[in-house]
Amino acid sequence: MMGSVPAVPGAQRSAAESAGAAAPVTSRWRVSPAAGAVIVTTALALALRLWQLSMHGYLFGVTEYDDGVYFGSAVRLLHGVVPYRDFVIVQPPGVMLLMTPVALFAGPLGTAKALAIGRVLTACAGAGGVTLTGLLIRRHGVLAITAACGFLAVYPDGVYAAHTVLLEPWLVLFCLAGALAVMDGDHLTGSSRRLAVGGLAFGFAGVCKAWAVIPVLVLLGLLVLHRVPRRALIFLGGTVAGFALPVLPFAVLAPHAFYNSVIVAQWSRTDDVRISLWFRLASMIGLSHGPHLPHVLLLAVACAIAAVAAGASLLATLASRELPPPLEIFALVSGALIVLAFWWPDDYYYHYAAFLGPFIALSVVLPIARLCRTPLPRLAPLPRPAPRPATRPAPRTVYRVAVAATAMVVLVLAVLQGRTQPDPNYKGVADAIVADERIIPAGSCVVTDAVSYTIAANRFTSGVPGCPVMVDSIGTDYTLSHGRDGLNGAGNVPAVRRLWLSTLSHAQYVWLSGLFPRRIPWTPAISSYFTANFRLLRADASGRVYQRVSGQR
Repeated sequence: MMGSVPAVPGAQRSAAESAGAAAPVTSRWRVSPAAGAVIVTTALALALRLWQLSMHGYLFGVTEYDDGVYFGSAVRLLHGVVPYRDFVIVQPPGVMLLMTPVALFAGPLGTAKALAIGRVLTACAGAGGVTLTGLLIRRHGVLAITAACGFLAVYPDGVYAAHTVLLEPWLVLFCLAGALAVMDGDHLTGSSRRLAVGGLAFGFAGVCKAWAVIPVLVLLGLLVLHRVPRRALIFLGGTVAGFALPVLPFAVLAPHAFYNSVIVAQWSRTDDVRISLWFRLASMIGLSHGPHLPHVLLLAVACAIAAVAAGASLLATLASRELPPPLEIFALVSGALIVLAFWWPDDYYYHYAAFLGPFIALSVVLPIARLCRTPLPRLAPLPRPAPRPATRPAPRTVYRVAVAATAMVVLVLAVLQGRTQPDPNYKGVADAIVADERIIPAGSCVVTDAVSYTIAANRFTSGVPGCPVMVDSIGTDYTLSHGRDGLNGAGNVPAVRRLWLSTLSHAQYVWLSGLFPRRIPWTPAISSYFTANFRLLRADASGRVYQRVSGQR
């Protein structure tokens, strides 16, 4: 028999029922401080990235070479032209597949507006990385979230990498989604389902860019060290599936071309100059967009960041006599390996640092948070303190002051980011493209060394039979010449010469950017053909537009 319920007078019962009915509604809409910190820092990250897009020339103009390749590949795919088989791209197809639904808008809206949608989505992906970082460390409190997510929200090259369709914002988004699935708090999850889902996310991150292999290898090592081979196999299986399912259709249709484009061309690539180590260092620590700092100061800041991360982790480990939790090891080891990977090749671009940003934030914040929770051992017994007044320290007050101070620093850095002046060249290029669009008839066959221009001018697609479908000019050189470009020997390869002569022979217009000597091998035969068959139509901030001489082909 159930226990009896004490009687409640009618008025009191009505009040109690009202209070009981209201309580769930109140708790349902209550936002915890940790969730509030994630929301605020994400909103700040998104605001900075969208503000950047609002600057003249950023949303509808030309700011990069790579975005034209990724978005143009998606447009070609929708028209039935198969990447790797029918044209060259040297990256896996991840971002191209992500942009394919967006490319559907190129028909009714034009390629320029469709690319603008892709840029907005990439800005949202960049801000999404801040959200996932906050969720990954939510158990460490508001201060840790404010510091890590605030850093990512204002990280200069992380912000700038999200201004157009580049790989790194999407790479980071899927890597952090995978880490969130694989980690249960600071430790590896015991759920097979979550390991498989995390593997799928990391696998697709690898389809966006091969750098995802670094955190994948670190996680596999952690799973093996925990002596649970079954869990390691589940994660590995999910990763392989997440990579193979999007890649296999293209690899099966053109296995040799896929291998040459994605593997051979990238590994054998020879650049004209080696990027300075000091520029790389400034970019990675977030100091590349201000005044040029002395090398000694850059090195000191980098060493200080490394010392804080490693020192806090070591002190916490010694004090607690416990190894760092897997999440902390994952962040520290992955960050170190990424830094080493960035030192190795000759080339380095500002947007690379966006991949490192989350690992810097986690590598610093997680050890400090663990150190703050670890009671330090006493070296000798301390005398009992004398009686003190009734007042006692207020740790919550200190904590709140620290949160406020961190938030203020983040806000100041955000203001400085927002005040950064846009590149004035982008405005001039955007205005020039509008003029160039008027002089090239719609549907014409336009050959260019940078399809970003034809996409921005809505002249990327052509109705001329046999018009070349080249998307990545320099990538094509790399693939056919085993890593060389127009300045360091691509023209010595017969296949490269034949392709460019064939491409130019079908062109009605040729649009050359300022970097065309590097992307097109101007051999004597190619130069002679071009001079004999094309005349300069217009030269402006967007480059040079040439028109075929009437009656010649």
